[in-house]
Amino acid sequence: MVAKKYIFFFVIFFLIYIASSIVACKKDPNPDSHVNGLTYYNLAIPAGLPAMKIPDNNPMSVEGVALGKQLFYDPILSANNTMACASCHIQQYAFVDSARRFSTGIDHIAGTRNAMPLFNLGYQKKFFWDGGAVDLESQVIGPIQNPIEMHEDLGRLIVKLNRHSTYPALFKQVFGGDSITTPMLMKAVAQFERTLLSGNTRYDRYVKGEATLTAQELRGMALFEDGDKGDCTHCHTMGGTFSDFEFRNNGVDSIYTDAGRYRITLLPSDSGKFKTPSLRNIALTAPYMHDGRFNTLQQCLDHYNTGFHHGKNLDPVMTTQKKNRMTAQEMGDIIAFLQTLTDSSLLVNPNFMKP
Repeated sequence: MVAKKYIFFFVIFFLIYIASSIVACKKDPNPDSHVNGLTYYNLAIPAGLPAMKIPDNNPMSVEGVALGKQLFYDPILSANNTMACASCHIQQYAFVDSARRFSTGIDHIAGTRNAMPLFNLGYQKKFFWDGGAVDLESQVIGPIQNPIEMHEDLGRLIVKLNRHSTYPALFKQVFGGDSITTPMLMKAVAQFERTLLSGNTRYDRYVKGEATLTAQELRGMALFEDGDKGDCTHCHTMGGTFSDFEFRNNGVDSIYTDAGRYRITLLPSDSGKFKTPSLRNIALTAPYMHDGRFNTLQQCLDHYNTGFHHGKNLDPVMTTQKKNRMTAQEMGDIIAFLQTLTDSSLLVNPNFMKP
């Protein structure tokens, strides 16, 4: 009887020990960083955003984020050392390329798609307008290799980085090893890009009960959600990221000069589909659409109200929408609501500035 009692208590103690070990692991998602002498990066998620999953193979450290920031702002990533990631993704413009429709690369050739904003990247599923990169890490090398952007050869870039006066030691500190590799470069920049969070808007403060919206803004919010009016939430999910980040054809063309997602999947059903962008900071990120064809939010609302084409692959949500369903006043109200999604602190956050 006594033996059974001791066995019982031993089993209970063992289960408690296992449970506490699991909890301890959850508290520190990056225990190895401490072993390697790195400082765990505590990613502070704004209240307006959901939790973010960090890849197990690229845990964030203070040192890794600092290295990624230095690389983000360094023109060494381009073939002629004149263009950095930050050249086309400028903090004061919410990380887009000013008001340019198309960015120009190192060979003075303009692109054909509008530079996308880089905030809240850690929530996205695929990257670029057509989803050509499957994760944030692989997104990093796209512009570097693109012949009309930074136009650099990865092999040559790695040689440059390994010959640099400071980068070898910084990479070794963060990732170990005696030489810099392409995966290390991808991981470092991605670590910094995950810190570019934006969720401190008047809308977010309103949701928390810390701010008020005007009567027009409240009307705009209701119209934004109204399935018979704006019907915006099918694609731009209300709250959080304000996007489902799916690929959709929103009827900007009846004949596609840019096949969009089809370039990646080669599926005819993907012709003319592009990633749904976030509406956060939308008042700051003109021009709009994948090719920057619209300069104002009014032009965007006009498109969704009267201008969309019933072409091949038009999103099912839009096929049932009536044209002229919104008045000028109603569109103005929606625009007023969209302006509450501006996070001015993003533009001046010192953590995101050039080191």
